[in-house]
Amino acid sequence: MITCFDIGGTTIKAATATGPDALVPLGRVPTPRDDFEAFAAAIAGLIEQGGAPAGRPVSISVTGVVDPESGLTTVANIPCIDGRNLAGDLGARLGCQVLVANDADCFALAEAFAGAGRDHRVVFGAILGTGVGGGIVAAGRLFRGGGGLSGEWGHGTAVATRVSVPPFDMPHLPCGCGLEGCVDTVGGARGIEKLHKHLHGADLPSTDIVTQWQSGDVQATQTLDLYVELVSLPLALTVNIVGPDIIPVGGGLGNAHGLVARLDVAVRGRILRKIDRPLVVPAQLTVDAGLTGAASLAFSEGVA
Repeated sequence: MITCFDIGGTTIKAATATGPDALVPLGRVPTPRDDFEAFAAAIAGLIEQGGAPAGRPVSISVTGVVDPESGLTTVANIPCIDGRNLAGDLGARLGCQVLVANDADCFALAEAFAGAGRDHRVVFGAILGTGVGGGIVAAGRLFRGGGGLSGEWGHGTAVATRVSVPPFDMPHLPCGCGLEGCVDTVGGARGIEKLHKHLHGADLPSTDIVTQWQSGDVQATQTLDLYVELVSLPLALTVNIVGPDIIPVGGGLGNAHGLVARLDVAVRGRILRKIDRPLVVPAQLTVDAGLTGAASLAFSEGVA
């Protein structure tokens, strides 16, 4: 039995696990953001509450980047663990082995072990939420690239500047990573909102735009046509580079199954591999994917 955690900027969720998809929830507590001792004490308290034997491993999904070489975490919204070797420091405090991976990687692990990617050799988990992220699982193991940044198809100048659906000159928008023209600027929920405003001058939440598109609204249809064009191109390139057997889509837009289906058709029409089954599919684990991914991390690494 292990204790697994899903740590975000506001909440720490915990569960005990006897397998990647065998979780017993332990509840949640507020995330101590500015005091590492309080942060470690919150983790220790949840472990004690779960009754895991002393010294059993702990596995963590955390928002942010984990460098696999140095172990340093970059977590802007939790200052007390930002720039810290979280696995090493927390392991010393708890007296056990601690595994840490970022939330996108844990999402991919969860889908590979217990979701849409089960029984597939290479799984690319694509997140279309507020922004765009991803993770790669190959042969049952998380692929950790240099700097902990593998699977980040949302960044790097990749957005087309001229598209024909509808005919439109697409400006390269500034991205939070410091570059311009990243998929992240148009591929998430905020991206759909930006596209809709560029096309129609209207400020609408992405949920309304998707709902209107589903109802046949002409302006929303133009926006989603443009969205599919812009996002399917870099996602198809990602497929050609990574070679996934399945791409589960998580995040809020992953719940728009019709949109995911349209992306699937567009991506399969643009890749080298010819495949007559869905490749881009909705994620199956929409609840507690972080905990399932953290558990999957421990069992895939053979420490559970």
